Amino acid sequence: MADPARILLPFDDELVTIPEGGEVLYIRPPAFLPQGFADFPHIVCEQGFKPFSDRLTLENLTVVPEASGEFPMVLLALTRSRAENMANFARACRMVSTGGQVVVSGDKTDGIDSMLKAVKKVYEVDGVLSKSHGKVFWLTPNAAAPEAWEAAVQPKQNAFGYLTAPGMFSPEKIDVGSEMLTAYFDKSIKGAVADIGSGWGYLAKNVLEKCERLTSLDLFEAEYAALEASKVNITDERAAFHWADVTAMDKPAEPYHTVICNPPFHQGRTADPAIGVSFIAAAARIMKPSGQFLMVANRQLPYESAMEMYFKSWEILEQDRAFKIIRARRPLKRQA
Repeated sequence: MADPARILLPFDDELVTIPEGGEVLYIRPPAFLPQGFADFPHIVCEQGFKPFSDRLTLENLTVVPEASGEFPMVLLALTRSRAENMANFARACRMVSTGGQVVVSGDKTDGIDSMLKAVKKVYEVDGVLSKSHGKVFWLTPNAAAPEAWEAAVQPKQNAFGYLTAPGMFSPEKIDVGSEMLTAYFDKSIKGAVADIGSGWGYLAKNVLEKCERLTSLDLFEAEYAALEASKVNITDERAAFHWADVTAMDKPAEPYHTVICNPPFHQGRTADPAIGVSFIAAAARIMKPSGQFLMVANRQLPYESAMEMYFKSWEILEQDRAFKIIRARRPLKRQA
């Protein structure tokens, strides 16, 4: 939702009334709530993306990765996943009190138009407003949403035997770049290992299976649902799971011998290499001077300058038309 204030339009125009009491649930809110939310009663934010969750917590809001219960009003911001959006809408209709309203806001690029069209086939919509290349609509649900909407995002095994769900990175198939990286999981990997941006656990499962000298593996993942899926996919006792913002990680008391990573490179729909650079910086902070950082990335992403900035030694182990595998050693002390 590019415009975080769009969802307040029906309240500003006095078309929707703020509940006088109780808790308002906000599903997938942005990292910062506009000033207009100061007029609301207590807000419960359901946000499974840890960087946003942490920022909202700083505003003294109640933030949970998964909400339950009944609310007099439910607000919903769309994400990039249509299946997740429809499921969240169905959940909103299920959790709103009888006579309560659901308010939905999203960009055109997030599918707000197709969602509104689907909703209108099931419910009478109370109103629609447009702003900033998107829409906000609201309704008073009088029945449950189609079961298929919520069922579509229930985690299930993909063709490769991993538990995944829509909205996660590469849920239906093994990412080609990740598979390339596993070829370098060998006896050089030992001791304590970290997988940053671990997703639903493909790299972690492979490094555990291939590296007998590995003594412990910490998985760090920002998306709560993906981390929960990885707990099912990985049953090795050496693994520990952390819901965390990798970019905010401090140097640990015991640095890691090896850090593995297939970093994200977008938060919206536009590629943002700065996210990958922040993962490279995090790897340099948390690893031993004698350790190694193994990363796969899209070939066109300009990470070489970041390697120069954060490591004294690095090399491209392999590259093809789509991906490159980079190994870095000797993190620079100024980044510790």
